[in-house]
Amino acid sequence: MPECDYCGDSFEGDHAHLEHLRAEHEGELGSIDRRRIEEELETTDSDGFPTGPVVLGIVLAVAIAIVGYVIFVHGDSGGSGAVNDISVAQLPGQPTESAHDHGLINVTIDGQELDFSQRQFQRPQEYAAFHFEGGDGRVWHKHAPGVTLEYAMATLGIDVSEDSVTFDGTTYRDSDAGTNVTVTVDGESVDPDRYELSGASDQTPQQGDFVRIVVTTEG
Repeated sequence: MPECDYCGDSFEGDHAHLEHLRAEHEGELGSIDRRRIEEELETTDSDGFPTGPVVLGIVLAVAIAIVGYVIFVHGDSGGSGAVNDISVAQLPGQPTESAHDHGLINVTIDGQELDFSQRQFQRPQEYAAFHFEGGDGRVWHKHAPGVTLEYAMATLGIDVSEDSVTFDGTTYRDSDAGTNVTVTVDGESVDPDRYELSGASDQTPQQGDFVRIVVTTEG
């Protein structure tokens, strides 16, 4: 039970003690008691509820709501990361049931078109955000926001940039003599680490992004 150092009165709690100090000993108070009164009493509203904690709670609630909105509505990415030991600038947002887009793809490296119907490329359980499924290697599936072309190719073991492609241990650079690298979506050159794939329904995959990556070499 706190006691008043100035008059010796006793009180049921700190709040009553501080009210007494403010009312009866304002001119006698030391710096510590004044600070306690400012911190604990002057942030109390007319109904006796401390406004400081209430305001802090509101601020925290708003901040949490904003973060949740960004993550779950806009699907903000989880930042950079690695997929199949390939560094990617942006990981996709969380896969959701509402996101299910499709498009077409063709990747041809040194005259060999990759067959994504093969088992090593059919990994929907491992890569929910972007994958092929059902033995179809022509139509890609996207189940999350923020899927970049760089990330999509990394799930297939292909490291791709604007002017280079690395696959099966070999790197092809557009700057190398006799080598040509093209990375396009719907016929337009794109930056894979920034470009986010856009798809259509499973009935009209041709209306989604058509990804085409071609590497040619001489000799």
